[in-house]
Amino acid sequence: MKNYKPNICIILFLLAIILNGCTESYPLLTNTYEEVLVVEATITNELKFQEIKLTKTAKFEDDSYLPESGAKVFITDGAGNQYNFTQNAENYISDVEFQAQPERKYQLHITTKDGRSFESSLETLTTVNPMHDVTPAIETKDNARGVGIRINSFDANRQSQYYRYEYEETYKIVAPKWVPTKATLINGSLIFTPNSTDTKICYSSKKSTDLILVNTNTLTEDRVNYLIRFISDQDYIITTRYSILVKQYVESLAAFTYYNTLKTISGSGSVLSPTQPGFLLGNLKSTNNPNNKIVGYFDVASVSVERIYFNYGDIFPNEPPPPYYTDCKEFCYANEPFNPDPCTHGDSYFDDLDAEKISYFNASRFYFWVNAPCGDCTTIASNIKPIFWTD
Repeated sequence: MKNYKPNICIILFLLAIILNGCTESYPLLTNTYEEVLVVEATITNELKFQEIKLTKTAKFEDDSYLPESGAKVFITDGAGNQYNFTQNAENYISDVEFQAQPERKYQLHITTKDGRSFESSLETLTTVNPMHDVTPAIETKDNARGVGIRINSFDANRQSQYYRYEYEETYKIVAPKWVPTKATLINGSLIFTPNSTDTKICYSSKKSTDLILVNTNTLTEDRVNYLIRFISDQDYIITTRYSILVKQYVESLAAFTYYNTLKTISGSGSVLSPTQPGFLLGNLKSTNNPNNKIVGYFDVASVSVERIYFNYGDIFPNEPPPPYYTDCKEFCYANEPFNPDPCTHGDSYFDDLDAEKISYFNASRFYFWVNAPCGDCTTIASNIKPIFWTD
């Protein structure tokens, strides 16, 4: 890798190769197509099975992309070690656990099953600089009140400066209208059966999809105080208990510039969309044919990971919780006996119940109904408790 001075702006050139050759707005079909290998590869100083993702570019009209199967993938280091990777779905997983070591050079090698061969430049591990903390607090953003989740980090030696972040949030969902009895249709008859407690409590997880980049190079200190997530106090995901796992990667200037340029040209799209109209030249190249194209970056970055939890009452004590995912007001059907007037939800519950649109809710001697997610959280999330979850 070349040595870069911190005060020099590095410009990565866009390779002017257009993958989709349409010149008319309709029909949206690819006139010419060139298959390009797309690589997502970050190895870190975590001792783990490292992962590399290989996919192929898609035609403009394609709905999905395909993994690059059957490739030979391995990483070599300056100490003479070779780490082989084996395909698992669209990812390649290292055969053994390993971690990037300081001041050691690493190189990625890829040979596809059709004989194309690629390798990266030699990369070294970036400065190890753990996050200080991840903290939630009441904030206002765009005139909306909510909880702001901030990352705090500091490097007194100013050797970090370039950061990339990812997060995965997980939240607990409790069905607000769950009851011990549910209604089902059996041979056209309404039958009441015991309701499983497995439908009362669920969990949902979502990963960040945008490139989250922070640069402290222009600041007087290498200090990060960054709002990575803002959640409205009216968002149901924080109603009960919420957790967020934050990963901080310290990047080299070259890697940061690559990601920053990629973010600019991809807009709100995915990080390495296989359907991009052109591609960004990274640190990977063909070793046997300069006409073979490759997209992506082999990143060797130190990482710091922190998970936090909070309950709604921890942030907003003595305040009513946010509204649920959907309206949970009880309703009834006009043709049901012994129901109060008015019942204007329709003539019959049979079609709705058969389509699992509603759940039975019993109150006194009347038949009441609620939308399915209100009585059964498995309609919107999983009832499998994550192994890391703590109450």
